[in-house]
Amino acid sequence: MGRLSRRAFAMAALTTLGTAGDATAAPRGGPAVPPGRRRAADELRGMWLATVANRDWPSRAGLTPAEQRAELLAHLDTAVRRRLNAVFFQVRPTADALWPSPYEPWSQYLTGTQGKDPGWDPLGTAVAEAHARGLELHAWFNPYRIANHTDPTRLVASHPARRHPDWAVPYGGKLYYNPGLPEVRAFVQDAMLDAVRRYQVDGVHFDDYFYPYPVAGQTFDDDAAYAAHGAGFPDRASWRRHNIDRLVTETAARVRKVRPAARFGISPFGVWRNAATDPLGSDTRAGVQTYDDLYADTRTWVRERWIDYICPQVYWNIGFAAADYAKLVPWWAAVAKGTGVRLYVGEALYKAGDPAQPAAWQDPVELSRHLTLAKQYPQVRGHVFFSAKEAAADRIGALARVVADHYQQPAKPPR
Repeated sequence: MGRLSRRAFAMAALTTLGTAGDATAAPRGGPAVPPGRRRAADELRGMWLATVANRDWPSRAGLTPAEQRAELLAHLDTAVRRRLNAVFFQVRPTADALWPSPYEPWSQYLTGTQGKDPGWDPLGTAVAEAHARGLELHAWFNPYRIANHTDPTRLVASHPARRHPDWAVPYGGKLYYNPGLPEVRAFVQDAMLDAVRRYQVDGVHFDDYFYPYPVAGQTFDDDAAYAAHGAGFPDRASWRRHNIDRLVTETAARVRKVRPAARFGISPFGVWRNAATDPLGSDTRAGVQTYDDLYADTRTWVRERWIDYICPQVYWNIGFAAADYAKLVPWWAAVAKGTGVRLYVGEALYKAGDPAQPAAWQDPVELSRHLTLAKQYPQVRGHVFFSAKEAAADRIGALARVVADHYQQPAKPPR
């Protein structure tokens, strides 16, 4: 989720909901486990570890390498303590890197200065230390976001967006690479795949940002790219969806070639389309639909088996009128059924105990109820919690209740 945090965008989506009344990669997974036969030893239990704007880690820019490392290991230890088995580590938050990349600068969230060497290798350390603890480490990338501002001169002089100013589009107070340019699509894949080639990551993970979330009164200016590359499409929206489809299929094929054991998955906003827009859609009244607003045809990615897993952000409580968890989980289970694509459910741990959230989120049992409900659907193979800071603090004991009710025994992620 131009993000300062997933929380910011989920809150924006919640507001909207409240007012709304080429090469393809087959999945690596086998058939779904029949109802009643799923084993605890075959379940993904994950948490996101966000680095954009120092959301989870490091706690602030400019810590010493030893301090940064200690904080990182503490997050991994939290995952073990909560009986989780996978960490989704954000290693490319804003067209930068948490490893020594030849393509992009070191992230400013490490030292406070973009391009400054932090003196150690966070991604390499995370992979080694996660594996030492029995955790999977999935490298989490944001493909197109460049900066949480619109001033290219604030980027380090060597930044690709300064060397190729025609690649960048300002929108909504942020700066993005233009997904409509083939050269951009090739570059962002090269930049991301460098990490996959260097490190024994267990997965390659995209979040929910493709084309940016819509901002009222603003237009994403891709006129020149559309004029150059949009011939043959019925409209700009179809062309934009094609651009994102190409990113997904090409990345999937390249991941399989570079690191065949790694799985490729995506964590989209939880609503593909509302049923009022498309009869194939969910019984929701969401103000954002990924197909129409982010040009991300998430349902097709699953049905066509382009990805190994889907992890929709179902960040609403059971009974929430505009987007009910109890309606979205079975909808996604039906989409995944028969495909072999793993379905993991993204869970809004950050909402638990937040006084700004509806009453359901003040109940420590709400998240545990989510997992109880999801067990009715054999396509659901696990859950991922947003995010690491809340996994540690567990403000009202919601994650502790999940552990007590559902995670009493260790589990291995599905392979």
